[in-house]
Amino acid sequence: MLDAIEKLLILQDRDRKLIRLREEVAHIPVERQQLQAKAAASQAALDATKHKIKQIETDRKKLELDADAKKQLIEKYSLQQFQTKKNEEYKALAHEIDMCKEVIFKLEDQQLELMEQAEAAQKQLNSATQTTSEAKKTIDARLSDIAAREANLKKELAELEVNREELASAVDESTRSRYERLMRNKGQSVVVGIQHGVCGGCHMQLSRSTVVTCQAEQEIVTCTNCGRILYYTRDMDLAVAE
Repeated sequence: MLDAIEKLLILQDRDRKLIRLREEVAHIPVERQQLQAKAAASQAALDATKHKIKQIETDRKKLELDADAKKQLIEKYSLQQFQTKKNEEYKALAHEIDMCKEVIFKLEDQQLELMEQAEAAQKQLNSATQTTSEAKKTIDARLSDIAAREANLKKELAELEVNREELASAVDESTRSRYERLMRNKGQSVVVGIQHGVCGGCHMQLSRSTVVTCQAEQEIVTCTNCGRILYYTRDMDLAVAE
């Protein structure tokens, strides 16, 4: 195998690793945002439950105040009954007292309903608090792992980039320029083997002369169909022998 081909294969392997690492590093913010979104959703559910309990308590206190106000009216009307000597006025006050008692009865029923809702909400709060606490521990641990992995990946990436420059400088400028142009246009596989007379990149049949020239390993040979750089593989013998 040509020395230039060997260097290009090593360089290609390094470029593939760099592409993979860059993709991993680029995906880390997405992972972090997803975890942070889960934490925010868990906290939002907890806050909503707390707000619900607070609202229930506010409503219950309002009903209690309304009931107290009606009780005060009953006391007022009872006193007026005691003071009045008119039968009609007495009956009217009795009616008002009955109306107040009816309202109080309804208010107390509503208070009981709210107390039941508060009890259920409190259970929900306890569950949400535990869930949020556990989720926070898990998410914090995963965020810590992500931060450590990000730091390691960036360190490895920096080292590989330096190494890549060293490997690239070992390839002559003309060959390197062709290789890098192919990398930009063809993706990660630009130095490919020949499989049974077929280009390992575009999978098109190669001419016999192209295969023989590549087998001779005297010069860099490219695919006439896609322009990728070719190198010899054992499968070539089967193609030449046909």
